[in-house]
Amino acid sequence: MAISSCRLLQSPAPVILAVLCLCSALKLCYGNYYAINRHSFGHHSRPRFARHNYREALTKSVLFFEGQRSGKLPSSQRLSWRRDSGLSDGSAANVDLIGGYYDAGDNVKFGFPMAFTTTMLSWSVIEFGGLMKSELPNVREAIRWATDYLLKATAHPDTIYVQVGNPNKDHACWERPEDMDTPRNVYKVDKNTPGSDVAGEMASALAAASLVFRRSDPTYSKLLVRRALRVFQFADKYRGSYSNGLKKVVCPFYCSYSGYEDELLWGAAWLFKATRNPMFLKYIQINGLTLGAGEYDNTFGWDNKHVGARILLSKAFLVQKLQSLHDYKGHADNFICSVMPGASFSSTQYTPGGLIYKMSDSNMQYVTSTSFLLLAYAKYLTSAKKVVNCGVATVTASKLRSIAKKQVDYLLGDNPLKMSYMVGYGPRYPQRIHHRASSLPSVAAHPAKIQCNAGFSFMKSPSPNPNILLGAVVGGPDKHDRFPDQRSDYEQSEPATYINAPLVGALAYLAHSFRQL
Repeated sequence: MAISSCRLLQSPAPVILAVLCLCSALKLCYGNYYAINRHSFGHHSRPRFARHNYREALTKSVLFFEGQRSGKLPSSQRLSWRRDSGLSDGSAANVDLIGGYYDAGDNVKFGFPMAFTTTMLSWSVIEFGGLMKSELPNVREAIRWATDYLLKATAHPDTIYVQVGNPNKDHACWERPEDMDTPRNVYKVDKNTPGSDVAGEMASALAAASLVFRRSDPTYSKLLVRRALRVFQFADKYRGSYSNGLKKVVCPFYCSYSGYEDELLWGAAWLFKATRNPMFLKYIQINGLTLGAGEYDNTFGWDNKHVGARILLSKAFLVQKLQSLHDYKGHADNFICSVMPGASFSSTQYTPGGLIYKMSDSNMQYVTSTSFLLLAYAKYLTSAKKVVNCGVATVTASKLRSIAKKQVDYLLGDNPLKMSYMVGYGPRYPQRIHHRASSLPSVAAHPAKIQCNAGFSFMKSPSPNPNILLGAVVGGPDKHDRFPDQRSDYEQSEPATYINAPLVGALAYLAHSFRQL
């Protein structure tokens, strides 16, 4: 993204601003702005050496999303072993639901995790997009692939299409997306079958993405925020969890275990950020506590958004100096203290090798989401010249960045197995990921259709996957740092879009920190 005017570079120092304007005139500004004005990004001095190539990891983490695409693939598609798929999606309900992402290693389009993925990719750009350089257009494209689909899914007032594909039928087959012939049932929420959780997350995604496109595509940005407003109003007016009405097809896959209150708070927070409408600030002030703002649920992911809402709202207090949201600094600090190793308030388990460990199924999603939150909060604390008090311990922004870096480094190979958990990064990485398209021969290599049951011979094979899903981050090791690299072990070997999405922002920050971008 080229910087066309010095008024966009809101440096606090007039001397720096003058230098920046001169740079801009010479077309040198973009590359040097962050080096000159490091303080706003939390750098007093940058370390000189990194064990990892964060820039390479960033590039691959974004490329992964192309491997998850559903629909008509563009000519710019870089993972060429993938082809068009799901070209009749939505026809069962006479709607166009072509596009979007497959969430993980199957061929269902689950709206709940897809929306969360979109929100986190957008937040990554909002906080660290200025550091992404040549990757920024690719990240924007990844976001737009999702938002174009979310706009289709929310096109009808008071009706939201939340899923395409019967997961039980889909999971009974091992098929390439290009071959799938399982039922493409369409599932929706409406006035009679509410879904405040999935609708609230879609509103968050649309609102967050509107900020990403505000300068590069103002018309598209306005469309996104208008739709976000309508979807949030539906979520708030017709309250209920989508897991109730759609239990047979969303549970246990993406059951909303945390309820819908967190998504209403999260959605209001994003709409306040996107619109600056005081109506949403008032909504947060009135409803915050009843929606769980002060609870001690410190796991952030596709299901529970409370921690994310606390961190996001704390920014309004710390950076924008919005005093009425003072309490969110305390709520955010409680989360930070829960992560600190050895702190008296810590409730986070770590593996012997030092990895955050929340649960056996797709644990790496909590590693990437927590790392992102730590880096974002460190940025806010630095801006406000604040620290976190965890009882007798004082936690600085520098400490938060250090913990986040260690988590990312573990993911990239600094662990007892010396294995990168990102496919295609480093000399050793998972070879047998639980992913249909990656594990089956590509259409180019095997043009004939591979039938439902025939695919299982490939799933059960000990051979490495024939197609490299570059950038895919798998569920990761167990609580003892063990990883069997078995295709059948979906808990540890399956990648997912919501694992990668927050990692994009963290990698951009780290790549910049070590002068790799």
